[in-house]
Amino acid sequence: MRWTLKPKPDPQTVDTLQKALQVDPSIASLLVQRGIETYEDAKTFFRPSFDDLHDPFLMKDMDKAVARIETALADNENILVYGDYDVDGTTSVALMSSYLKTKSDQIATYIPDRYDEGYGISFKGIDFAHDNSFSLIIALDCGVKAIDKINYASEKGIDFIICDHHRPGDELPKAIAVLDPKRDDCEYPFKELCGCGVGFKLIQALALKEGKTTDDLVEYLDLVATAIGADIVPIVGENRALAYFGLQVINTQPRPGIKAIIEQVKKDQLSITDVVFIVAPRINAAGRMKHGNYAVSLLTETNETLAQDYAQEINTFNQDRREADKRITEEALLQIKEHKEEERFTTVVYDKTWHKGVIGIVASRLTETYYRPTLVFTKSGDKLAASARSVSGFDVYNALQACSEHIEQFGGHKYAAGLTLKEENYEAFKQAFEDEVTKTIDRSLLTPEIKIDRQIELRDITPKFYRIISQFAPFGPGNMTPIFMTEHLKDTGYGKCVGDDDKHLRLTATQDRSKLVGIGFNLGDKLDLVKNQKPFNAVYSIDENHWQGHVSLQLKLRDIKA
Repeated sequence: MRWTLKPKPDPQTVDTLQKALQVDPSIASLLVQRGIETYEDAKTFFRPSFDDLHDPFLMKDMDKAVARIETALADNENILVYGDYDVDGTTSVALMSSYLKTKSDQIATYIPDRYDEGYGISFKGIDFAHDNSFSLIIALDCGVKAIDKINYASEKGIDFIICDHHRPGDELPKAIAVLDPKRDDCEYPFKELCGCGVGFKLIQALALKEGKTTDDLVEYLDLVATAIGADIVPIVGENRALAYFGLQVINTQPRPGIKAIIEQVKKDQLSITDVVFIVAPRINAAGRMKHGNYAVSLLTETNETLAQDYAQEINTFNQDRREADKRITEEALLQIKEHKEEERFTTVVYDKTWHKGVIGIVASRLTETYYRPTLVFTKSGDKLAASARSVSGFDVYNALQACSEHIEQFGGHKYAAGLTLKEENYEAFKQAFEDEVTKTIDRSLLTPEIKIDRQIELRDITPKFYRIISQFAPFGPGNMTPIFMTEHLKDTGYGKCVGDDDKHLRLTATQDRSKLVGIGFNLGDKLDLVKNQKPFNAVYSIDENHWQGHVSLQLKLRDIKA
């Protein structure tokens, strides 16, 4: 594990901010590291407001999208809301369809089958729309590269509005409107919306035309916050405000479907991290193990009893998903060993029996063992399909682009992508990908890195200090939980391994006269470093331990070194 101390911010800027806010210098330093340099910046950061949201009409084609939907509603046209089968896609479809259903009865939803149709807009989906007299399709979280599909729809007299956030290709599809902040010609000020975020901007624009405000759309923000967390977009700028208010909805008045999931896990206040690890996997499990329609049904259901039934069904899918990803991960690790590929720069594995719905999760799991760009392939129809995952700092999308001669199609982001190829091209692709990564990756990126915000002493950790850094939430990319380092610590002598198989480490760290309990998940193998009161250095975040009604601060240990 590499420990990297972030550069210290400009002392003058820190000093000025500290005086303006009347806070501890450590707090001012953490804020400046996050790009918060003035009193006004801090006010926006600590007190998100709907005023922070941009005018949706700044997005290219928004006026065209709104005009086409208004015409469709006025003429009572059949509108099909189409979205991908993952969390971002299903929350987007739930958001758009439930909003439009307040205006018209002629609204239906369509989620492609992960196995039969694959990712994004499908010819089958367009045929469904044509056969059922839909004249407008609103596609969410997909479509920006679907040039041939949009042309096909056009030939059948079906208009398309695309709401996407993926990188477009050189050519845009000939849709009525293509809403995508990543379009080169789009001057929308915030580029990092998720698909559901782009969908929210569209309903915001429709509401504005009716003289309504964002306050009238608060009920939809639980969906937006769930998508922001699940899609791992930066929680800065507009996303911060949307996630902040969305979490408030999740924790106070969630829609029946999300409420039913929360009741299953019996948790009080959910953070974005809880949304990522509790809510999102269950929504995702529907599309992975059965069909994304189950997720949309859960998220749009208004009857609480029915929502609980859907949530129970989806929880079963999630348990099945867990069993599948555990088994496939074990098989993939065995394959790496059998092929003697432990020392490669990439992991590329394939088995025709692996469940397509979990190969993305398996790819993530494999990077925990072999920290390097990873692809997991399975059979999908007459082709092979893969999920790609990368390591911090390496653009896997660009690496795939360099191997495109072996690929049928691919799409995605810097750190996660999907692709298909012909089975006969698998070995050639595997070698080309290994060669490309070997040639382009900085070797240091193959060791996991912990980025440390600041070095502090144990005595600096007070309830007031913790209270202020808690207000930095919601945490996520672009605004991660602050990570601290403290040197010259000692354990009181009672450090021990706890949990299943003694995997976790529990100790009481002391420095001078300060003392705090620390818990290190999966750090049981570090016990020898702290035994017999040997001095050690620790990297950690700070959180609260709730035990039998007693609340105390503790160190959430990330790593320990002698």
